[in-house]
Amino acid sequence: MAITGGARGIGLAIARACSSAGMKVAIGDLAAEDARTAAATVGGSAYGAGVDVRDHGSFAEFLSGAEGRYGSLDVLVNNAGVLYPGPFAEADPQDVRRQLDVNLGGVLAGSRLALDRFVDRGDGHIVNVGSLAAMVPSPNGAVYSATKHAVLGFTRALRNELRGSGVRTTVVLPGVIRTQMTSDFRETLGVRTVGPESVGGAVVDALRRGTPEVHVPREVAFHGRLFTALPARLSDGLQRLTGADRTVR
Repeated sequence: MAITGGARGIGLAIARACSSAGMKVAIGDLAAEDARTAAATVGGSAYGAGVDVRDHGSFAEFLSGAEGRYGSLDVLVNNAGVLYPGPFAEADPQDVRRQLDVNLGGVLAGSRLALDRFVDRGDGHIVNVGSLAAMVPSPNGAVYSATKHAVLGFTRALRNELRGSGVRTTVVLPGVIRTQMTSDFRETLGVRTVGPESVGGAVVDALRRGTPEVHVPREVAFHGRLFTALPARLSDGLQRLTGADRTVR
C-alpha cells in the first residue's frame, strides 16, 4: 500500500497500523527525509520517499517506486492535506490555492493514478481521508471545509461509478484528532478529541471489511448527519450552542 502525507499525524498513524496488520507500506511526504525518518519509526519493510501530490509526475513516480519495491499496488491512501486557518476575507490567495491543490487536487490525481492500475485487474482499494468539516463546515476554515466537502462528494460518486468493478473506495471522516494541525482547535460539546491511532485502526478495519464510509470517533457520524439534516438556521444555532463554530481559531 502507499500513503501520502505519511510522515506525521494521521498519515503516520495509518502507516503504523497497516504495517502492524502485516501490510507493506510506502510512506510519501513532501519532504523525502521526513518520509524516510517516519518509515524508520514504522519499521518492518516500510520505506519512505518524497512526493508532491500537486505534481502528476511526482505522484506517478512515487507509486511506481512503491510497485518496484513491493509489486502491484493494492491500496492507495490519499491523506495529504493542509489547513490555513483564518477568515476567508483575509486569506492569502496562495494559501487558498495550495489547499485546493493538495486537499482536493491530490485526491483526484491519486485516485486516477490508482484507477489506472486497479480497474483492468478488477481489484484495489482507494482510501480518501476527508474530515467532519465536510458535513459540519468550520468558520475560519472555509476553504478547508470546501475541499473536504468535495472529497466526500467525489468519493461517494466514484463508489457508484465503480460498482461491480471489484475496486473499492472508503472515505474517512475524522473529527478533531490530536495532531499538530489541530493543536490550536477548541473543543466542541459532545465530540471527543482522540489520538491519530484511532484513525489508523479504523482504516485497517475498513480495508478488511470494505467499509465505504468511516467516522472517527464514531459519534461524529451522528453530529454530521444531524447538522446536515437540520434547516440552515437550526444548524447554525446548534453550531453556536455546541461551540462547533469556534473550533478553528
